[in-house]
Amino acid sequence: MKNKKFYITTPIYYPSGQPHMGHAYSSIIADVIARFKRNDNYDVHFLTGTDEHGLKIQKAASKAGLKPLEYCNKISDIFRQLNVKLNLSNDDFIRTTEKRHFNSVQHLWKQLVDSGDIYLSKYKGWYSVSDEAYYNSDEIVEKNGKKISTFSGSLVEWVEEESFFFKLSAWEDKLLEFYEKNKKFIIPVSRRNEVINFVKSGLKDLSISRTSFTWGIKVPNNEKHVIYVWLDALTNYLSALNYPNLNNDLYKKFWPASLHVIGKDILRFHAIYWPAFLLAANIEPPVKIFSHGWILSGEEKMSKSKGNILNPLEIIDIYGIDETRYYLMKEVSHGSDGNISLKSLENCINSDLANNYGNLCQRVFSFIKNNCANNVEAYKDKLDSDQKIINETKNIIGELRNLMEEQNINSYIKSVINISFLTNKYINDEEPWKLKSSNVKRMNNILHLALEQIAKISILLNPIIPISTSKVLDALNVKKSNRNLSFLDGENILSEKISIAPLNILFKKIT
Repeated sequence: MKNKKFYITTPIYYPSGQPHMGHAYSSIIADVIARFKRNDNYDVHFLTGTDEHGLKIQKAASKAGLKPLEYCNKISDIFRQLNVKLNLSNDDFIRTTEKRHFNSVQHLWKQLVDSGDIYLSKYKGWYSVSDEAYYNSDEIVEKNGKKISTFSGSLVEWVEEESFFFKLSAWEDKLLEFYEKNKKFIIPVSRRNEVINFVKSGLKDLSISRTSFTWGIKVPNNEKHVIYVWLDALTNYLSALNYPNLNNDLYKKFWPASLHVIGKDILRFHAIYWPAFLLAANIEPPVKIFSHGWILSGEEKMSKSKGNILNPLEIIDIYGIDETRYYLMKEVSHGSDGNISLKSLENCINSDLANNYGNLCQRVFSFIKNNCANNVEAYKDKLDSDQKIINETKNIIGELRNLMEEQNINSYIKSVINISFLTNKYINDEEPWKLKSSNVKRMNNILHLALEQIAKISILLNPIIPISTSKVLDALNVKKSNRNLSFLDGENILSEKISIAPLNILFKKIT
């Protein structure tokens, strides 16, 4: 019975341009965790979507000769197509142009007004259209006669206009107290320290409305003002659960969110502004925020303006979706920036997928087909070498839940691939091909244990490479209802007698 709840979200993506590898990376992380939790018997709700308001969208639509909503419809659909291409298992796709979202944002605004946390004044300061963010003077430098943000490298402009403000300064001590009570609210630790230091340096009240453009959700009872895009966008995590209907089944079941997966460039909005908004509205903040690094091309973050975008759709078409998912999750270390290249992608496919896991499956299935008519039966007698690999696998498996709980997918994959390496070594050492005529029972035991290992590895890798591992589990005749992580607690997957189906080559070696 699924009584454990898990609500996971990606950032909602800003469709002012085409999707790039950074979008794919965030989405795949969230999908891997969602799939792992489902396999571990959690009731999961997985959300992604698009953030469709703000000046940047209004300008992009005008440049394309379209009305803002027409433009958003077109670009948002591209992100939906990317989700399909990435083989995401999301339960919902939220658009901030939907009525359910309008209702949530305006209700949250009213809550903040009622709590006394919003007031009307005038804003003077630096604003980045690209980041949809305000910056302090000490976060601005001049390069080549232009003002840019030291935080993001984006151009900023001086803005003076009437604005509603959120009393962020009043929440400084309360936020620090919240971080202290919830030490894993922000991971990794380096990002947590970054946020705490920023808050300790002093928080200024936050401008939360604009009057210089019209594309957005209007401030209730004031048509002149548009709600600041980040207050608008962050609320998507609530509106997808039908907030403000607190009695709605989705809201009651899944709020507070278990995990927000975000890039480090939007950490401040999620780890400072968002919990402050929620606490002010008397809403429980999310349990955890995982802030991952950037996907780099060369030494720079990928962005449209720099012209260094790697198109995930093109890479998937060439190398395959499972291969791309695996590479991104394996090669980028926990919370760090990842410098990717096609050469390292090819090396990863060859070393880990083709030569290790793929080779293990192929050699065992082929041997059983050619020598055992696709049938294997295990016998009770186990040798020391059998028990050794069983124990080694148990030791590795014991850490896997913790690694996934810490969103350390990179180390998780390395551990699982190590099981595959150990299994290949076990087969080489035991040499079942020498026992075909002399000791059929011993040969069967070796092969059955190898198949049990393959089943475990396939279920463990299933969140990362779901298509390929499903083929293996299908060939092993493992029922879908049994493709879960119960074996982490000591249960076997396969029965003593097993019939397997043919298995084609999973991964082609790149030459």
